[in-house]
Amino acid sequence: MDDESRYQAVHSRDARFDGEFFLAVKTTGIYCRPSCPAVTPKRRNVRFYPSAAAAQGAGFRACRRCRPDTAPGSAEWNVRADLVGRAMRLIGDGVVDREGVAGLACRLGYSSRQVHRQLTQELGAGPIALARAQRAHTARVLLQTTDMPVTGIAFAAGFASVRQFNDTIREIYAATPSSLRVRKGPRQTGAGIPLRLAHRGPYAAPEIFGYLQKRAVPGVEEVLGDPGARLYRRTLRLPYGTGVAEVREPRPAGGRHGAWLDCRLHLTDPRDLATAVQRVRRLFDLDADPYAVAERLGADPLLRPLVAARPGLRSPGAADGDELAVRAVLGQQVSVAAAVRLGADLVAAYGKPLPAPDGGLTHLFPDPGTLADASLDGLGMPDTRKRALRATAAALADGAVRLDPGADRDQAAQALLELPGIGLWTAGYIRMRALGDPDVFLPGDAGARHGLAALGAEPGAAEAWRPWRSYALHHLWQAAADPAPGPAAAAPDHKDS
Repeated sequence: MDDESRYQAVHSRDARFDGEFFLAVKTTGIYCRPSCPAVTPKRRNVRFYPSAAAAQGAGFRACRRCRPDTAPGSAEWNVRADLVGRAMRLIGDGVVDREGVAGLACRLGYSSRQVHRQLTQELGAGPIALARAQRAHTARVLLQTTDMPVTGIAFAAGFASVRQFNDTIREIYAATPSSLRVRKGPRQTGAGIPLRLAHRGPYAAPEIFGYLQKRAVPGVEEVLGDPGARLYRRTLRLPYGTGVAEVREPRPAGGRHGAWLDCRLHLTDPRDLATAVQRVRRLFDLDADPYAVAERLGADPLLRPLVAARPGLRSPGAADGDELAVRAVLGQQVSVAAAVRLGADLVAAYGKPLPAPDGGLTHLFPDPGTLADASLDGLGMPDTRKRALRATAAALADGAVRLDPGADRDQAAQALLELPGIGLWTAGYIRMRALGDPDVFLPGDAGARHGLAALGAEPGAAEAWRPWRSYALHHLWQAAADPAPGPAAAAPDHKDS
């Protein structure tokens, strides 16, 4: 897009571009998201920025009407596997706050100077400024949803001092921390931190919640309620402590879902808030661009009916990449139900118990270091799968395989294929979910084969679906599981986890 097309998007209040760019108004000193309901400013008074941090760095304050800091993240970082894309995912996971710019650069395999130069060139802000914008948003959420003391919020949000916290809040929101807390009105009720996790475009909530419910491992995950009003809950292992995330399935409103998912986080340490939010967002694929996906896949006559039947279908990621890898190995050559049973047995035998059960949640999923040396006896697995699971866990524990948000996807997939018992299906499935790759196709998958055959398509047809083959795969799986909206007939359960 050039600036003129951006201005047209602003003039039409097009929410498709929320998070993709930000506009700032010189006469007011305020920056907004493109869909801001305020009167459209004159073109000569508008400046465009690729990130909220860049707008803040230029001296603009966040709009109080559209809250641009809560916009969905740019879908570009889901697609891109280069330095900038990996860096943005790591910054979102809180690496700069925990390890500094040097730690970020080390994880990426570049110098701090190279990382700063690339981010500044493309986003108008370096890693410190980008992390600062995230800290400010975290602080605002804590101010407006909890009763924590202001001093505690400053350090929980990642600020080095109360003075730095106060100065940043005044600069970004043109308000003091105390006034932000007062201005919000009645406080939310109930335990935990309530959040609205924004997404762009339609969101196929019934399909996503159904997908996660079918694969929920008892002890670590549970889904309560009936379809249309389900509550997904899971435990989280976080840098400073543990947490429980609850995400509610939105009810259709006038035939359409809202622009967010209601979430509540229960954290043992509030410093984990930003990290927990990003991990839930990745699990539910909330930063995707459904318009770009539908444009490409809907252009194929074979997929068009499936795309029309399920607008906004997402490709769920993972809250923990290491956990997903272990579960993928457990699920090799077995049904989803069998993989869930194996996962539950593994959790009961090797998972870390929570201090106290929380409903049906009792454990954290076993960490790789524990599984690398585990006997795995009594789980009913063949010796070959035990060896594969222990080898995978050992590689994750010693860093030979990295599945964190900034991992190089090609390197990770190659490292997985070098492990005993890991084939193309398992490596591809891990790449799709643990690393959030939107362009993975599993030609050896039973559901994919059935879907292609039902469409009358050759295996090579998937090449035309790049760079959104992961979404095409989910359309095929959904059509195989529920043939009503599309042309595919029901198929046996594909291997999955």
